[in-house]
Amino acid sequence: MLFLNLTIILTVMITALLLWSPRVHGSITWQAMTTPLASIIGSGFLVLGPILNSEYGKYAPLVMAVLCIGAYLYGAAIRYNMAAVENGNIHAHRFIAKLEIASSWSLGFAYIVSVAYYLNLFGAFGVSLTPVSEPYLGKLLTSAIFIVILFVGWTRGFKSLEQMEYVSVTAKLAIIAGLLVGLAVYFYGRAANGGLIFNAPDRTGWSAITLAFGLVVTVQGFETSRYLGADYDLKTRIRSMQWSQWVSTAIYMSYILLMAYVFEKSELKLTETAIVDMMAVVAPILPIILVAAALAAQFSAAVADTSGSGGLISELSANRLTPRMAYLLLTLTGLFLTWSANVFEIISYASRAFAIYYSLQASIAAITSWRQRRYWTSLGFATLTLLGVSIVIFGQSIET
Repeated sequence: MLFLNLTIILTVMITALLLWSPRVHGSITWQAMTTPLASIIGSGFLVLGPILNSEYGKYAPLVMAVLCIGAYLYGAAIRYNMAAVENGNIHAHRFIAKLEIASSWSLGFAYIVSVAYYLNLFGAFGVSLTPVSEPYLGKLLTSAIFIVILFVGWTRGFKSLEQMEYVSVTAKLAIIAGLLVGLAVYFYGRAANGGLIFNAPDRTGWSAITLAFGLVVTVQGFETSRYLGADYDLKTRIRSMQWSQWVSTAIYMSYILLMAYVFEKSELKLTETAIVDMMAVVAPILPIILVAAALAAQFSAAVADTSGSGGLISELSANRLTPRMAYLLLTLTGLFLTWSANVFEIISYASRAFAIYYSLQASIAAITSWRQRRYWTSLGFATLTLLGVSIVIFGQSIET
């Protein structure tokens, strides 16, 4: 066990050094990937493992694959629209222009809800290993972090937030690498002894589908690449979206595959911090670094979406609402959600909010491709539009 702990720590250190190396840190593509990665892997690797394993059992990897594929298809719709904007013809139709404005407002609202989700997880993990691990103390910590982010955004602006974000993303990815190594060793040990477990799913049919609808936010974040036009050209932004989705998919699928078949049903608990207890079985060091990963993950994702919402709302309101005022609105809304809902309910709310944005973007892509006489492409985007509407209407939260 000591050797495994040392291996995990060494993996974390090597990964961090690689990510901070001049070749990686200086890469324009990697810099452009930082923001979408911060948001995509903001919390999925923390909450998805326990939720998917508990509710879907041996089919958890299949559900994870469906979520990732769905996210990539919505990313394709957004990338199609990015290219159309670059060519100058997406706003040629008045109705498309109105849809674009509506989708941008919906995204601004979705960011506000998602920050509440990220920071409520931050609070839960922040007190998880302390002697006073009480829900209300987690909410107090969440409230304090909201105030900190508001203060930083109000006094220093986006650049200061961006610098904190890169440090958090690097720490998070390094810790995830250590987590995957620990899980891989544990999985191998169970497999070698014929001890893999294939749990039956608790959810099937329509209930399983609607729960998956409510988990869309766990694979969201790729759309942030679209709004980095001030710093990167179209080709770089499209590439950053695709690569961040590929990297996050590889992480998610490895994580769920390694987790899905090594825990008994009795070991699966549906709480915000269930993953901490589960990883304690794998290696004693993992709960400690997982809490560190949780804090880094939620903070970096919250910073990414706070920055995105501030700039977006300011732009849409023609600067009548400045980024600082947007940060204040986000903080007040987040505090309300923190004290009126639990994390799993906020996950469902955020999933529906992003589904509105994705369905509007898919409808724009459907109309644009139809006008360009790409009828099969248009049909595909129209199907994504209907799927997004279904998620908004039917998406459900997990019940604990």
